[in-house]
Amino acid sequence: MTGNNLRATLAADPLLGAGNVVTRLLELGADPHGPGLAFDTDTPLTLGELDERVRARAAWLHERGVKPRDPVAVYVRRSADCFLTFFALNRLGAIPALMNPNIPMPVANQYIAKLKATAVLTDPGRAVEHEQVWDVAESAKGDPAKAPSAFRHHEDDPIAITHSSGTTRMPTAVVHSHSSLFAATRRIRLMGPRAQGTERVLSALPAPHTAGILAVNQALVNRAEILFLSTQDDAELILDAIERWKPTGVFGFAVTWAELARHDLTERDMDSVAIWFNTGDCAHEAHIRKLVAVGSHVTVAANGQRERVKGSTFYDGIGSTEMGHSAFHIGHRVDTNRYGRCVGKPHVFADVRVLDLETGDEMPVGKVGHLGLKSPTLSLGYWNDHAQTFRTRYFGYYLTGDLMYRDEEGYYYHMDRAVDAVDLGGGNWLYTAMSEERILAANPSVRDCTVVAVNVDGRVVTDILVLSDSDYDPDAVTAALEPHVAATVRKVIRVTDADLVTGPTGKVRKFLMRQRHLATL
Repeated sequence: MTGNNLRATLAADPLLGAGNVVTRLLELGADPHGPGLAFDTDTPLTLGELDERVRARAAWLHERGVKPRDPVAVYVRRSADCFLTFFALNRLGAIPALMNPNIPMPVANQYIAKLKATAVLTDPGRAVEHEQVWDVAESAKGDPAKAPSAFRHHEDDPIAITHSSGTTRMPTAVVHSHSSLFAATRRIRLMGPRAQGTERVLSALPAPHTAGILAVNQALVNRAEILFLSTQDDAELILDAIERWKPTGVFGFAVTWAELARHDLTERDMDSVAIWFNTGDCAHEAHIRKLVAVGSHVTVAANGQRERVKGSTFYDGIGSTEMGHSAFHIGHRVDTNRYGRCVGKPHVFADVRVLDLETGDEMPVGKVGHLGLKSPTLSLGYWNDHAQTFRTRYFGYYLTGDLMYRDEEGYYYHMDRAVDAVDLGGGNWLYTAMSEERILAANPSVRDCTVVAVNVDGRVVTDILVLSDSDYDPDAVTAALEPHVAATVRKVIRVTDADLVTGPTGKVRKFLMRQRHLATL
């Protein structure tokens, strides 16, 4: 079956969803010798070899009594183990609960207990506290021929539990359905034209994250090649992989781009890269501009001939675990200039509103409010936590926890997370994320920064934590801020990466940073 015919067949298939992509591809005629998955710890797998590896693990798990609907925790370091186990558990109708390997062991044990997991698959040497702890390497030794027939999923069946970082120590478990985690892939990846730059993807996304599952399934149904790394913040490793593997697209989180931007990218071979794709937190202009200046893309010249020219496109798509897929999209190039934390316009499947939580009304153009979302991509809610599930629903919308506004052209701008914004009174607000954006845009010598604002005896005190590999001017840092924000600044401090409290994906945990700073005041 040709590529276009297969994509059309997949788009129309009512049985296809996030929990059975490998199985349905083969059943619908995909070439088993075509691309499967490639990992940084293994040789590339064809689709047929991928299916065989999955069936081996499914057989092993089945022999140990794993059944449909069993939640099974997967706490592993290698992206290969994460995805092969994900597919194997889905084949049995079980629910893989994918955990970031960087979660500290004490927190991981609390999280696993709250999941009420049937079993835990993990790497040797981890002190997991559970009655059934299995070595993930052993699960690869099953007999593929003994794998049971693939479970048939209903569209509402849970097929994954992933977790967000949260604002405190304990991650929140988010459950996704067969249809919700595939809705965007069907609508914009299969039903739309195949996007330039998605032919050969290098992923630095966290494998256990929702975005990791989306990236793998999108590559498989588009019959694209994908190399999935097991790290997100090692810039040298990622740059070496780009030079060696020569991807047309690189996928990652904001922390990835901040790390890459530390380097002189003009000294590295980035020519193969046509697109950079971001999700999670929206990226900073200062980092984006360094990325779009390198790479190359195909364009049509005045004479009608296709030619490859310098420069790449950065696609920003703010999202979260609960959203299931980015709700917005925007492309940045060297010749575009819509920044200021602009996240673009909503995808066709997303119904978004900037809401006034006091009235339930939509905020007018230019006014900041809380982002509400209706979308087929939304998660089912929080695992074993109905209270939190319903606490985030408002007038039929899911509240993402983001503060945004829209302009007259329908573009949306992200100001901050609601938990990080500070009311300064008199209609003035301190938005930490937007303040960081302004500082970075105005101070090239600052490679990254974190704004920490705390309330002390009714007075807001702000410290700006600066990461810089060269000299910088503290006064210029403060001058980049709005006057009412600059008036709260106590000091500008040079810090190292080790001074920041970060979560499993490298995101700064501002809640804990505020707690630390309160202790010093």
